[in-house]
Amino acid sequence: MTDAAVKRVALVTGASRGIGASVALALAKQGRKVVLLARNQEKLNEVAKAITDIGGEASTLTCDIADGAALAAAVERVAEEQGRLDILVNNAGITRDGLLLRMSDEQFDEVISTNLRSVFIACRTALRPMMRGKFGRIVNIGSVAGLVGNAGQANYAAAKAGVIGLTRTIAKEMAPKGITANVVAPGFIQTDMTDVLPQAIKDSVQKITPAGRFGQPEEIAAAVAYLTSDEAGYVNGQVLAVDGGMTMA
Repeated sequence: MTDAAVKRVALVTGASRGIGASVALALAKQGRKVVLLARNQEKLNEVAKAITDIGGEASTLTCDIADGAALAAAVERVAEEQGRLDILVNNAGITRDGLLLRMSDEQFDEVISTNLRSVFIACRTALRPMMRGKFGRIVNIGSVAGLVGNAGQANYAAAKAGVIGLTRTIAKEMAPKGITANVVAPGFIQTDMTDVLPQAIKDSVQKITPAGRFGQPEEIAAAVAYLTSDEAGYVNGQVLAVDGGMTMA
């Protein structure tokens, strides 16, 4: 069954701003019914309005992804209310930066729980309705930090590296069921999180990035839009770095 024959339902976490909002908008432009999930209802409403303003379909769910039980219930609710769940984009995450020697157990555990455990729970819950529909596209938003590490982000880099291993395992287990799982690993993207970086750091990032600039959320969204399409059915277990060439081998 092709995209044209069915209205795919997509769930995007962390959809209230930045990359998540851009991903949700891109999927809506493809004709997906998009469910937006985040903690901030007001911001979710703004994204939902942007989608409906272009003729798309969107609904919202508030949830703290660090609460595993609440996240699983939210994913189940989407599948139940929509009658299907075809696409899952795990984008939500946090940072608790600090040098390894000064990083507390709590800082490490909080990032692992929010950025890795939540992805595991959301994927595990979404797989059953995907299997029933005999179609699924999972895209987990990683980071170049998960590929090459990053000073001051031991917790974040470990979580994102874990996302890669988790995603590739899902890809191997679920390929016979018509379900793919891939990772998009952004480099430095212009968002609220990077806007607050000191100018000296911004300058250094641009120097080590062959493209010579920060990426835009829409460029991540374009990669996700392809990987969640019917045409990407033979792309599985891959890590697509969208980083301006920063991590090229």
